[in-house]
Amino acid sequence: MAHAFDPELAAALALWAPVDIADPAAARAAQAAELAAVRGRADDTGVKVEDVLVPGPPGGPEVRLRTYRPLGRPGPLPVLYTVHGGGFVLGSPEVDHEENLAFCRELQALVVSVDYRLAPEHPHPAALDDCWAGLRGLVDRAGGLDADPARIALRGDSAGGGLVAALAMLARDGGGPALRLQQLHCPALDDRLATPSAVEYTDTPVWNRRNAELSWAAYLGPDRAAGRAAVDRFAAPARASTADLVGLPPAHVTVMQFDPLRDEGIDYARALLAAGVPTELHLLPGTFHGAGMVTHAGVVRRAAAEAVAVLRRALGR
Repeated sequence: MAHAFDPELAAALALWAPVDIADPAAARAAQAAELAAVRGRADDTGVKVEDVLVPGPPGGPEVRLRTYRPLGRPGPLPVLYTVHGGGFVLGSPEVDHEENLAFCRELQALVVSVDYRLAPEHPHPAALDDCWAGLRGLVDRAGGLDADPARIALRGDSAGGGLVAALAMLARDGGGPALRLQQLHCPALDDRLATPSAVEYTDTPVWNRRNAELSWAAYLGPDRAAGRAAVDRFAAPARASTADLVGLPPAHVTVMQFDPLRDEGIDYARALLAAGVPTELHLLPGTFHGAGMVTHAGVVRRAAAEAVAVLRRALGR
């Protein structure tokens, strides 16, 4: 199917290999090789990068947090807690390394990226449990990290966006921390894959219906994939009722035009609004899932600037 991609994005597609998560081990190896090259050219000027370990969830391992601290900036610092994407089966803090360096410099905030366990080896709720343990560990160590626990925003991309949506509900229900913002970028929220975009976009770049099906099957288990059984709102936030969403922090939701996940992001933004949650929704024309990797494209630069502006307001920067 022909799609009216933004010309700058379309030109970049010729250089990309298809993404296939059917073999997670092979996909992880390919991604690790690509990320190693990116890490080698990343500009860390003005930023101190360190890894810290915090206690994991009950019965689970410690959770690694990668911290990005602006050099020469006195604290306590506001915090951006980021959750990487990868269809629940790929990724690590390396995925968003360059982006997190940029956020740290532009926001002059402490950026914290959580390294959570991956499916299918560790299905739900392992990833969410790790993200929650990481957030609680961050708050518990706020003094040592020179972080301000009253100024925390969450940001997640793709599967990370779905985890952030669930994390916002956990924080509200679990006694805090009070969050300033949940920033959901192309979020994976709905295991049922029944929206018009999920049905239509079977052949889109980077992410298509097949990958979405494989992703949910890995995360939930094959017996619960594709809406075949009851799934709770912490696994698939699109299943939350209006009452479940009341009292959540303000949301900033971005979706891509040619993305199977587009409509579930739009629907979730509408559900948040119905629950009285202040919500911004942006649809980026001519884009596809993963288009943010084309950092020179005008539409990507505009979206990145908007994300920073929204975070700056939320964090009091």
